[in-house]
Amino acid sequence: MNSAKNAPKPAKLTLNLGLKDRNTFGLDAIAEVAYEITAADQLPELFKELADKKQVWRALGGGSNVILPNRMPGATLLINILGQEVCKTDEQNTWISVGAGLNWHDFVSWTLEQNLPGLENLALIPGTVGAAPIQNIGAYGLEVGEYIDSIEAFDSEAHAFVTLPQEACQFAYRNSFFKQNPHRFIVTKVVFKIPKSWKPRLQYADLAKQFSNSNTAPSAQEIFTAVCNIRSQKLPDPKVIGNAGSFFQNPIVSNVQYEQLIEQFPSLVSYPDTPGMRKLAAGWLIDQCGFKGQRMGPVGVYEKQALVLVNHGGGTATDILSLAKTIQEKVRHTFGVQLDIEPNIF
Repeated sequence: MNSAKNAPKPAKLTLNLGLKDRNTFGLDAIAEVAYEITAADQLPELFKELADKKQVWRALGGGSNVILPNRMPGATLLINILGQEVCKTDEQNTWISVGAGLNWHDFVSWTLEQNLPGLENLALIPGTVGAAPIQNIGAYGLEVGEYIDSIEAFDSEAHAFVTLPQEACQFAYRNSFFKQNPHRFIVTKVVFKIPKSWKPRLQYADLAKQFSNSNTAPSAQEIFTAVCNIRSQKLPDPKVIGNAGSFFQNPIVSNVQYEQLIEQFPSLVSYPDTPGMRKLAAGWLIDQCGFKGQRMGPVGVYEKQALVLVNHGGGTATDILSLAKTIQEKVRHTFGVQLDIEPNIF
């Protein structure tokens, strides 16, 4: 009796579920079979069922970093695992355990309400907590991997839960162990380690400019507000116009190639990277090729930020990828640089 009483509630099943509201590009995708995952312990039984049926699957969080096809065969797992709590603290750090389905921006806001600063530079990035480490999201001089202690995930190959400490996650620029092993892990919980010693990070020009006239260092809340304002001015609201934020990764080139480019293009925008390497501003490259504000049918390049592709309405994955290919070819022809797509193509 007890085992039946403690058995997890099965994941809610919906057939032919429209996902237009579940992806920030606003694409009219249909999930053939959708399961709503509200607790990690629903996954083992579900994966037994999927294996028995030999059904293909994919996991979907907030849909902020994906390009969905018109029809998605097999099973789509909607990750809605919520909840956050301080699970440990000592003199130097505070550890927070967070469900993978929690909205990322809401979580960052909550950390500041709890007087746990550190993540404020990552405010207003769309998506869920569980998706953040997969892409190792970053903005304004900070990457989320720096603050992650460990990640709990369901390993679909081993049919078991695993806990990966930070070093096993192999965080790199917009990359991680999870991204390198696609279609294997479902992140269910992220444990963050927030240092109690805090200093503002203002090295990015846009952010430094916000506080250039101040004689005192800004608070974490002030940085949070400034980041929200900057992002709102530069990036379109997905509720108003479909987009997935930055569409291309900033390409990294050798110092030798950088020197050749800067000689030909003196106003080239770039940032220091690892020794011997330089990170180029993909938005600048695209803008120089004349794409900012351009349309190609129902999709186009955002008029205020060339790094963002937008769906003006009725666009499909094919439309977006066709535009992306046109941009990639022009940038490669002009600068000899390859642009890699940031969102996941389902």
